[in-house]
Amino acid sequence: MIFTESTIKGAFLIDPERIEDSRGFFARTMCQREFESHGITFRQVQCNLSFNKKKGILRGMHYQCAPYEEAKLVWCIKGAIYDVLIDLRPLSQTYTQHSAVILTAENRRMHYIPEGCAHGFQTLEENTEIFYQMSAFYDPRCAKGVRWDDPAFGIQWPADERLISDRDLSYPDFIEPQH
Repeated sequence: MIFTESTIKGAFLIDPERIEDSRGFFARTMCQREFESHGITFRQVQCNLSFNKKKGILRGMHYQCAPYEEAKLVWCIKGAIYDVLIDLRPLSQTYTQHSAVILTAENRRMHYIPEGCAHGFQTLEENTEIFYQMSAFYDPRCAKGVRWDDPAFGIQWPADERLISDRDLSYPDFIEPQH
């Protein structure tokens, strides 16, 4: 696997390293040793699938608070997404900064989102599917979010018409925690 660190500390774009022949290719998509060699401790406990019928569906920006903070390994297995993370770790050098990548079924890239970061995406094609590997179990009491268009983060989303859930539209303005 080829790991490229994001502008957000601890986040990575991961490309499978393909071994190709006339039949197709083989590629490793998870190896604990390779993850650890890049400072990533990722213990998968849950997998999720998100199917999205239309182009322009926006889901996010979601995270879980302690004690169920979660890291995510995100793949687009059908279609394409604009995938975004926001660093919400107050002690991080990249606190409140975001990064965005395009994940597609064709490029087979994975996006590693560390604990303490919010995650969301916007579909770029109809009938898009996203597969998540999670490091923590879902706990509704710890499920949180920040607004996708909050000016505190300055995310430039694709200009498509968007379909967003009422829940995701209801997140309040981001207010920096007082220490």
